[in-house]
This record gives sequence, structure tokens and C-alpha cells, in this order.
Amino acid sequence: MAQPLMPHATASWLVDNTSLSFEQIAEFCGLHILEVQAIADDTAATKLTGRDPVRAHELTQDEIDKGQANPDYRLIMLKGPEQVRRTKGPRYTPVSKRSDKPDGIAWIIRNHPEISDGAIGNLIGTTRTTIAAIRDRSHWNIANITPKDPVTLGLTTQRELDAAVAKAAKAAGIEAPVDTRLEGDREALIVELRAQREQLARDAEAAEAGEAPASAEPTAESLFRR
Repeated sequence: MAQPLMPHATASWLVDNTSLSFEQIAEFCGLHILEVQAIADDTAATKLTGRDPVRAHELTQDEIDKGQANPDYRLIMLKGPEQVRRTKGPRYTPVSKRSDKPDGIAWIIRNHPEISDGAIGNLIGTTRTTIAAIRDRSHWNIANITPKDPVTLGLTTQRELDAAVAKAAKAAGIEAPVDTRLEGDREALIVELRAQREQLARDAEAAEAGEAPASAEPTAESLFRR
């Protein structure tokens, strides 16, 4: 259910200017009835300045009159408050991480020069001027900028970075780089899983023939357990 933009201030105004019941006010404002009671008794933690819901176009005088005439009547809001929506623009970066932006930009420039300044700006949430200054080393703090992975810094996600790299590589007509850092481990795991499957098949055949199963080979699970 929609609520007034400032429910406590609205409740204060309704308490002071109408004969609506506390229950009606509480339900309209989305408050507990004890909160309305505290406002009426001036025992609320903060002294509130009333906010007129009629002038705010959230409630009509006719609705107030209906409520005052019938304690069981539930007030109907004229319209909910306008929702504040963030306009399209650069990615928002928390203040605590903004000093890390130059390091992340420098890392992308060094490791993925094919990514355009516009794409870097979208990833990191920065301006072309800052990116250009880091590219030509005219940035005011260039001596203290150390290239660091922006994903590790929390400035973007690995998925977004990979997508930007792939898009830039496609636009430049080059093959997108493939991360092979785990290639050796992946191959070893495949070999181990294949050996485990073959061993299980041999054990099943031995069980059918009434023979004791051969000693089990090390499994991928046991290897990782180590």
C-alpha cells in the first residue's frame, strides 16, 4: 500500500488538524498505532513539523471528511509520492573506492589496450579526461598510480570485464584472449576423472565375477582433500 512521503510528519498534521482516529492515521501513514499515540502525546523522540497531505496532493479533504464521519473508514491516498529514479549516467562508485579508480584504469590500459575510453568509463564509472590523463601520464598523481585488477578492487565484476574485453576484441578484429591459467589443472582433473570412471567399471566387472575389487586409484575428491 502506498504511503505518504513523510509519514511521521503527515501523522503529526492529521493528529493536530483532524478528528481522525489514531488507527485511521496509523493505517494511512503506515505507522504503528503506538507511534501515532506518542506523536499525539508529544512523547515522540523527535518533535515533528506537520506536513499537510492535502497540499501535498496525497489526500483530499473529502477523504478526511469521510474518515471523520466514520471511524471504520479507511483513507485512500490520492497518489503515491513520486519515486526517485537514478538518471542514466556513469556507474556509481562508493566514496571509499574512488581513490582506487586510477589503479583500475591503469590496469585495463596496460592489459587490454583494445578497450576504448568509453568502455573503460562505463566499467569503472569515470570520465574520458581522467582516462586520457592516465594514458599520456599527465595525471596529477601518476607517480602513485599502480595498475591493479579492477575486479579485485571491487570497481567492476569479472563478467562485465570479460564482456568488455570480448566486445573490444571483436570490434578490433582480433581474437579475444583466453584465460589459460588453470588449463594444466583442468587437464589433470579430466585425466583423473577418466581414470576414476574406468576403475569403477573394472570394480563392477570384478564384483559380478565374484572377485575382490582392485585397490582404488586416487580420486579427484581425494586429491582435493589433500
